[in-house]
Amino acid sequence: MSIERHSCSLLALSFCIFVSTIANAQENIDVVLVSAQKRVQNVDDVPISVGVIDSETLDVISAAGEDILFLAARSPSLYAEASSGRTYPRFYIRGLGNTDFDLNANQPVSLVYDEVVLENSVLKGFPVFDLDRVEVLRGPQGTLFGRNSPAGVIKFESAKPTETFEGYGRVAYGSFNSVDVEGAVSGPIAGEKLTGRLSLLTQRRDDYVDNSFSGGEDGFEEFFEFAGRAQLLFKPNDRIETLLNIHGRRLDGGSRLFRANIINPSVGGLVSGFDRRTTAQDATQVLEVYNFGASLKTEIEFDFGTLTSISGYEQVGISARGDVDGGFGADFAPPVGTGSIPFAAESADNITDHDQFTQEIRLNFAPSQSLNSTIGGYFFYEKLGIENLSFDTLSGGIENGRAIQDQETTAWAIFGSTEWTVSDRITLQGGIRVSGEDKSFIAERLIGPFGTGALAPVRKDLDDLVVSGDASITYALSPSTNIYARYARGFRAPNVQGRIVFGDAVTVANTETIDSIEGGVKGSFLSGIGRYSLSGFYYQTNDQQLTAVGGAGNFNQLLNADEVIGYGFEAEAALSPIAGLDLTAGLSLNETKINDPDLEVGVCTIGCVVLDPVNPATNNALIDGNALPQAPRWIANSTLQYAVPVFDGRGEIFLFTDWAYRSKISFFLYDSAEFQDENLIEGGVRVGYRTTDDRYEIAAFGRNITNDTSIEGALDFNNFTGFINEPRVWGVEISSRF
Repeated sequence: MSIERHSCSLLALSFCIFVSTIANAQENIDVVLVSAQKRVQNVDDVPISVGVIDSETLDVISAAGEDILFLAARSPSLYAEASSGRTYPRFYIRGLGNTDFDLNANQPVSLVYDEVVLENSVLKGFPVFDLDRVEVLRGPQGTLFGRNSPAGVIKFESAKPTETFEGYGRVAYGSFNSVDVEGAVSGPIAGEKLTGRLSLLTQRRDDYVDNSFSGGEDGFEEFFEFAGRAQLLFKPNDRIETLLNIHGRRLDGGSRLFRANIINPSVGGLVSGFDRRTTAQDATQVLEVYNFGASLKTEIEFDFGTLTSISGYEQVGISARGDVDGGFGADFAPPVGTGSIPFAAESADNITDHDQFTQEIRLNFAPSQSLNSTIGGYFFYEKLGIENLSFDTLSGGIENGRAIQDQETTAWAIFGSTEWTVSDRITLQGGIRVSGEDKSFIAERLIGPFGTGALAPVRKDLDDLVVSGDASITYALSPSTNIYARYARGFRAPNVQGRIVFGDAVTVANTETIDSIEGGVKGSFLSGIGRYSLSGFYYQTNDQQLTAVGGAGNFNQLLNADEVIGYGFEAEAALSPIAGLDLTAGLSLNETKINDPDLEVGVCTIGCVVLDPVNPATNNALIDGNALPQAPRWIANSTLQYAVPVFDGRGEIFLFTDWAYRSKISFFLYDSAEFQDENLIEGGVRVGYRTTDDRYEIAAFGRNITNDTSIEGALDFNNFTGFINEPRVWGVEISSRF
């Protein structure tokens, strides 16, 4: 039976459960509060397509040490993948993302952790633990968030210090000696005026992929990670509160496991007999990440409004080295691994210097009973140093190439947004943001591999001034139903690509702008036991920033497409038809299309079957009309939780199952028969017992329980190398709350 038929069966089953139990409805569904507009609101009152993943669901889908990529397809229109191991996630919303693997890549999905923007993609891999919720803000967020958010924003909100003593501890053990330990303690330090919260996480996993090459490492995919967060909340009186947040991370393990020639030539998909538990490689694998950050948030309540200041500092470093060809030997230096390996490729990308400082000040006030306004300013500074290295694997892994990148970025913005309650039914909202940016970049090749030699410093200076914003109208059809329409403009700042250890080109992408319209309906149904939202959208980007990855070599080049259009919808529903039963479901459609008849990119050099027209003068593929890479048309997800009281109501036995599906994706800007994956469906299950007061819980769980094996990405310049999704994991977990 096909994946599509399985998905339909799941939806039909959910509907049947709904029909059979609706008559016995006993309780209303919880109201969902979000801070999508930088103030706490009911999600139904926010004129934006917003997805929310609560803390309980996060605990389930991150079981056994899953990294942040577990968010892929867990909310409509949201996808994620990575080619750099347990760090450097690349997020996509409504098809918009960036496949660039360089450490200086510019992403169109902004990640905001406890109200601090994390710009560098390695920062975006910070572990998920002790969170209150994750909010997915879809579409341009050009007023309150600004730069580099044309696709949307993902907001992480940590659990905050409490005035009463409480905490929890959780220990999980699973397949491959996976260990996941998480805990937090929270409560008063000096009465109600000073409270604190300490949250800790440690995760590890052994190798589970054996290396059959005797001269290489024993195995792959092991890791050890530790992360922590300490928060102090000071409330000297009823008008002032200050929250200090200090956090850090340390990760040691192996880089992304590339596997040579696992893709079927001329056909696509995995080769016959593929075994995810074995490989044969001759190069070194290293992934070491550390980061430290701190933020200080102060809120002062005045008679006329609330003044908020958020200061943030982040520092990150990474050393990532891997076997890029995914095998051993080379065609000219046998023995050689399975299939053809034209040349050995082993490289490393390191962040050697990094500092990010951000400052936001905003004032929220109500000029009248019908008006609510927010005005503010924002400052961003980043210093970034990168080194790109190449190694001669066949000569014992000696360094044969080195290039460096140094970049300094300064950005600022002023913004304002006003909400006007025209009547009991009509609310208007509008905002504007003026943003400026200056970027200074220099790249230099010190040692050139393959005899290419050094390259003198190349300098690029970029700057721009951009106006963005949004306008919306919300109409209350009834006390439980709102409809809205929204226009939004966002932008992505100009960027430069200078990974010149393997090539000479330093490429620049100009500022990208996007204009989006969307409309939707949100509300509750069946007397409050269900909640739903439905949104439709259309957007057009101008000077869309694209990255041509690979093709002729192990490097990236930036491009600007004339325009990209996208349209689709998101639908979400949650239902609590009877006590103990909770259902959620989500579905999205994303259609994207590149419109630029002259835009062309290099293609694979290994004889893949290119499906696009080819320019005979350049042998490049013409990509006009193609969909964006890593942009699935369909994303679907669902959860079901059912609990049955036992022991005279002193406890309950529960079952939780969750499923996520994404349809076909293409890995590159050009289309080929090989570099794509048809679909992915991953499911999880959790069954256990908990006491009614939630104090104790014991559970067994499984992730990717059908053991779906799907290709998530590929390299095209050497052989048919690919990388795949996480394996099936079974485990047990014990937790306690106090």
